[in-house]
Amino acid sequence: MDAILTLQDGLHFTAVADSRYVVHLDTKAPEGEISRGASPMELLMISLAGCTAMDVVSILRKKRQNVTAFEIRIHGDRATDHPKVFTDFELEYIVRGVDIDPAAVERSIQLSTESYCSAHAMLEKAAHIRTRYTIIQE
Repeated sequence: MDAILTLQDGLHFTAVADSRYVVHLDTKAPEGEISRGASPMELLMISLAGCTAMDVVSILRKKRQNVTAFEIRIHGDRATDHPKVFTDFELEYIVRGVDIDPAAVERSIQLSTESYCSAHAMLEKAAHIRTRYTIIQE
């Protein structure tokens, strides 16, 4: 896997990896200015949520669960001292659908976090990761 980051201006970078999609990275803009991308730490947190979300939705579909909407809300706490690493994450999986089986949701999350999600496997070595879920039956 390879990627190229290119400075645009200020601290705004574009990144292109093997997928050829362009990702914009930036730092928090000073008051009155606009940031043109997510920060690297935001992308790290989003990557964790995206990795497990893809697993869980895929597993729920294989389990023939009628999922009509899905989202993950993620919160990350960081150390106060530099390098300000993540110390804790909390992920809430929100599954909306018809006749969603809670056991299927629990097992899908378990399979993702214990077997499939490489981002989770890496980050759990450095931070505590908690999960919970909400099912909204339609």
